[in-house]
Amino acid sequence: MSTQIDRHSIDDALYIYLQDNSKKWYARFQLFGKWYCKSTKEVGKDQAIAKAQLLRMEWKIKAETGTLTKSKRFRDVAEKAIACMELELANGGGIASYREYIHVLKRYHVTFFDRIYITSIDHQKLREFDVWRTQQAKRELTKSTILTHNAAMQMVFKQAIENQWMLPIQVPVLSNKGVQGTRRASFTPDEYEHLVFSNAEMMKNSRKQVTADIRQLLFCYMEFAINSGLRPGTELDHLTWGDIQVESHDHKSRFFITVRKGKTTKHTGTRQVVCKQGIFDVIQLLILKHKNRKATDLLFRLPNGDTTNELGPTFSRLLKECDMKESPSGTRTLYSLRHTYITWELMAQSVSIDVLARQCGTSIQMIEQHYSHVVPKMFSNQLSGMDMPVEAKEIKDRFDVPDKTKELFAKKAKAWADNYRKRGCI
Repeated sequence: MSTQIDRHSIDDALYIYLQDNSKKWYARFQLFGKWYCKSTKEVGKDQAIAKAQLLRMEWKIKAETGTLTKSKRFRDVAEKAIACMELELANGGGIASYREYIHVLKRYHVTFFDRIYITSIDHQKLREFDVWRTQQAKRELTKSTILTHNAAMQMVFKQAIENQWMLPIQVPVLSNKGVQGTRRASFTPDEYEHLVFSNAEMMKNSRKQVTADIRQLLFCYMEFAINSGLRPGTELDHLTWGDIQVESHDHKSRFFITVRKGKTTKHTGTRQVVCKQGIFDVIQLLILKHKNRKATDLLFRLPNGDTTNELGPTFSRLLKECDMKESPSGTRTLYSLRHTYITWELMAQSVSIDVLARQCGTSIQMIEQHYSHVVPKMFSNQLSGMDMPVEAKEIKDRFDVPDKTKELFAKKAKAWADNYRKRGCI
């Protein structure tokens, strides 16, 4: 590594210096809050001082006129930004949103801006892009989608600034105007019950064992989402056996899940989620399927230990089979199970919005924005002035059972505790 051996200050924002690996002076100057370093290519000190002053003046003029000679084409900068995000994700870093940024950059920004110099992107060009993007999407984009696109674009500008291909003052202001987000698609209790029944029928009629295994694993995945509110994909896919904890008292057991990796964990850290009683049977099923489980093993695996990417497509086929793919609130996906959990909890008035937001790893504002159609019903007694029972799906107390069953549950709780001591998971 080179070492600075001499330095001469010209003013507070400009100086020249020598390094031990070169006889030529370097100039370091500040423009618009950022420092830049360029070689003067001069050996003499006086000549270097004059060249340093000239370099700073040239860069200032080019920055103000948008004519930096080192400017790059948009595609080149975007591809470098994408490569950096992909590298971070591959090494277990970055944020989950990087995948979405990469997708929108490739689909929209790179296609439109392509070989345009990044310093040539101004407000007029951005307005043209907005019109083109709407035509490509065939709909008005929501404000949240626009914000995602802007965040992706800022990653490109950040890459350009870091590589001195543009200056901060050249970054245009991005518009965040978009249509208000719509309500989230979810399921009614009857619809979800029909989905579970249909999936069981499809599992029985599977021609191959692996197909039946995938459909059974899908049932477990669905039950976890509907009983915990965890995010399909970003949170559920990374759960391990060691992330499940149990608190037992006699024959009663309460399950907790520690979310270590997901959409918000990089900024908020891990969080602990309390599961509803319905999770009990599913955990029992998974325990039977994976008797040699370890704490570090992923939770959602096939009986042979393999993971699968077929849960999403299988759920999509299940929705089509039940004619539930489309709803008044939009297209349903696996993520609709999380929306269903939030909607049912709001309707049941079992917890406050603040507690529900913490449980789901989101904000009160998000719940109020996307579930505004449910929130007024939470206060229907107060708003109407009439005290009526809340309409909620009756949930049978799983632990209101005969003594023999209570004894069995107590044995299971003891077995889970023994497993924790031996293998670090239930």
